[in-house]
Amino acid sequence: MTWIQATNARVARSAVGKYFRLEGSGHARERQQSYFFTEIRAGLATFFAMAYIISVNASILSQSGGTCVCPPTSTDACDSDPEYMLCVQEINRDLVTATAAIAALTSFCMGLFANMPIALAPGMGLNAYFAFTVVGYHGTGMVPYSVALTAVFVEGFAFVALTLFGIRQWLARAIPASIKLATGVGIGLYLTIIGLTYSAGIGLITGAKATPLELAGCEPQFIDELTGACPGSHKMRNPTMWIGIFCGGVFTVMLMMYRVKGAIIAGILLVSIISWPRSTPVTYFPHDQLGDSAFDFFKKVVTFRPIEKVLVAQEWDVSKFGGQFGLAFITFLYVDILDCTGTMYSMARFCGAIDERTQDFENSSIAYMIDAMGVTIGSLFGTSPVTAYIESGAGISEGGKTGLTAMVTGLAFFIAVFFAPIFASIPPWATGCTLVIVGSLMAQAAKDINWRYMGDAIPAFLTIAVMPFTYSIAYGLIAGIMSYILINTLVYIVEKASGGRIVPPNKDEKEPWTWHIPGGILPPWMQRIRKGKRDFWRSDEYDDGVPERQPRKSDSESAEQAPTSYPEKTLDETKGPQKLA
Repeated sequence: MTWIQATNARVARSAVGKYFRLEGSGHARERQQSYFFTEIRAGLATFFAMAYIISVNASILSQSGGTCVCPPTSTDACDSDPEYMLCVQEINRDLVTATAAIAALTSFCMGLFANMPIALAPGMGLNAYFAFTVVGYHGTGMVPYSVALTAVFVEGFAFVALTLFGIRQWLARAIPASIKLATGVGIGLYLTIIGLTYSAGIGLITGAKATPLELAGCEPQFIDELTGACPGSHKMRNPTMWIGIFCGGVFTVMLMMYRVKGAIIAGILLVSIISWPRSTPVTYFPHDQLGDSAFDFFKKVVTFRPIEKVLVAQEWDVSKFGGQFGLAFITFLYVDILDCTGTMYSMARFCGAIDERTQDFENSSIAYMIDAMGVTIGSLFGTSPVTAYIESGAGISEGGKTGLTAMVTGLAFFIAVFFAPIFASIPPWATGCTLVIVGSLMAQAAKDINWRYMGDAIPAFLTIAVMPFTYSIAYGLIAGIMSYILINTLVYIVEKASGGRIVPPNKDEKEPWTWHIPGGILPPWMQRIRKGKRDFWRSDEYDDGVPERQPRKSDSESAEQAPTSYPEKTLDETKGPQKLA
């Protein structure tokens, strides 16, 4: 026995091993093939797979302008206002710290209290909706930044109530399967457009008057201020765009194809390192007021950057924004339910924690509660809603099965808090192709949509198309849900009016409405109270979603059946919740 195996055995026999149900702990429901050092390696794999969120989330959210105020009414004037852009730069630095801090807190708590190998952080897609639709680019959206944070804060408490009464699972099932799948695909295309624009991407496309979108790729000083178009002689001439495409895009994709852990963060770092030297055509630190300020902060390398401008920035008087505040709140609530619930279920299934009878997983109520409180606390830090990350599958594929995996990921994010100058100095063209890659991964859900029956296919397609074309996740959801109700209600009316004689020829191919939850709608603790069980906080053998303990397998048999990668299994088995948060 090597020292690693001996240490694994000692830890398993300790109180820590029994709490986390490591193999060899003697716990009645110990998790097979779970070992201490394996959990550490898995936690680091998850961190490197999702560490890109620190810079990407800060970059996206700071595009809203945060709490900065630009006196002119034109967003172009704001872009050329040095004082305003310096304020936006400070917002970006605040959000780097906030993103790392909330990811550290929620991931650590998920592992400690729910004992699940699932990491959390501000969600991709949700942050784009927050920044570019609710608040709008430089504050041109529905409500100010502070009001949007209030909507997120309230959403977190709504999640707490939904979790306590077991409604989250039911709500996720109540939406037709085609709309659930299409939501992820539409958000993926939405992220792709963001990654291809100038505001938070590589600058490949721009808006114009003659066409909604137009090829760009020119340097910012050559963009027509009136039309926003890029002159033909300067198209595809921007060196930062090409650095982003080849070093941030092609390089990252090649690493991902060969299953290199941390491929996304490697691509972002490569482009950033190329862009950090000054006096180069692709520098992120030009010799001007904005560049000098950014470079002075970058030179600190290791420092603690306190959250100043976005900490507890909520605006509690929302009476002036009634309808818009309500729309933002409902959309945050709905999208986050689908995103987080789907991701948690897919990761729980991947690590073998799903009970097929109830379709629930161990400690699901605690996991949802941690996510709900993370949403509220994250809003106090100034970030968009927190959600579970499918990159957790990277750690699970490394062998992570317990909460130790998520705790290690949380500790890694905590260390990243003290490297804020590095993460705040990552240019948008370093993360633009990352958004495109994330969008392509989310678009894989399209293959599971029921394209055979038009009552499912057309609403799904409208959901996918309207999101990127209107630059709004909310409008896409409204288009999909309303068209689904209209089309299928008309079919139902015609069928009933004709006595069942007029029906679509292939109606039997329509997907059933998946609202029913095996085991009942009420959460297990409420079912135990209804049964008269006094110690209702103690779980029964089945009703808490914990699968029966399986017979112990030999090492050789387990090795043959162990998963070797995570994307295929996650996408194939979950049929829809494959979201990259």
